[in-house]
Amino acid sequence: MSNDLKIKLYKACQSYAQSKIDEIKLAISSAQDAANSETKSTAGDKHDTARAMMQLDVEQKSKQQAEAEKLKMALAQFSPHSGKSEIGLGSLVQTNGANYYISVSAGKLEIEGVLYFAVSPISPIAQVMKGMRKGDGFKFNGKRFEILEVS
Repeated sequence: MSNDLKIKLYKACQSYAQSKIDEIKLAISSAQDAANSETKSTAGDKHDTARAMMQLDVEQKSKQQAEAEKLKMALAQFSPHSGKSEIGLGSLVQTNGANYYISVSAGKLEIEGVLYFAVSPISPIAQVMKGMRKGDGFKFNGKRFEILEVS
């Protein structure tokens, strides 16, 4: 597994985080615009309820944005150029069952026709593999896995 591949996965994770942030910012802006354009109706309680619901939506989206920003900060904590023989943050792991990139929880990423799972270092699978090396084996969800490569 090449360093080039790790760089592509790292950039895919950065793109994932940025697209989440952009998506949420757009939703917040739309909700704020809707709240601002809400005109006073004759049924005052209805108007107040609608504005309160829109404000709640903005607050929820703001929390989601903060979580997406945390993804970017987590990516800044390691370099895709580092190569370790022991599994940890930033590791690219090939097993006999799947390929994992220990970085942020970005889900499935396809690079050059190969599927990788970008998982957080605190995910259950990453916790099981933490500190392991090429050739080690482990059991996860009732299945046996062997670590074929670590970079």
